[in-house]
Amino acid sequence: MSPVVVPPAGMSGQPGWFLKVVRDQRVAFLAVGGFNTVFGFVCFAGFLAILGQGLYLVALVCAYVIATLVAFVLYRFVVFRVRGHVLADLWRFLTVYISQLAVNFVLLFVLVSIVHMRPVLLAQVLIMLVTTVISWTGHKHFSFRRTGSPEDLHR
Repeated sequence: MSPVVVPPAGMSGQPGWFLKVVRDQRVAFLAVGGFNTVFGFVCFAGFLAILGQGLYLVALVCAYVIATLVAFVLYRFVVFRVRGHVLADLWRFLTVYISQLAVNFVLLFVLVSIVHMRPVLLAQVLIMLVTTVISWTGHKHFSFRRTGSPEDLHR
């Protein structure tokens, strides 16, 4: 008998195809989050190569825009088939990523411009350890939350 899969953070909707295959929300979130982390890093490296090392903060913002939209689509449609509230969910999702971007932006500036850490990609890898915790916490407790969700009852 397979375990009942309950969407986290108050999401409503049926499990998406990926969660039906994996059957464990922690593994599904880890896989999608891991993919998106690697995807965002590759985007950052690509923008860094195109724009040059001097525009590392511009490269960071460009990579975040793309990776955030990809992550939203993956979580919303691949892991969980959430219905309704698209703009509200996107805003909440973006709020988590904007917070994560702000921390990343400041830390990257400090490591690269003040501490003079090189290469820039190494600094970004170290920062990803911090921003991953921010992302997990924000999405677990804020993104896609619905008022009156089962998690709200346990607070």
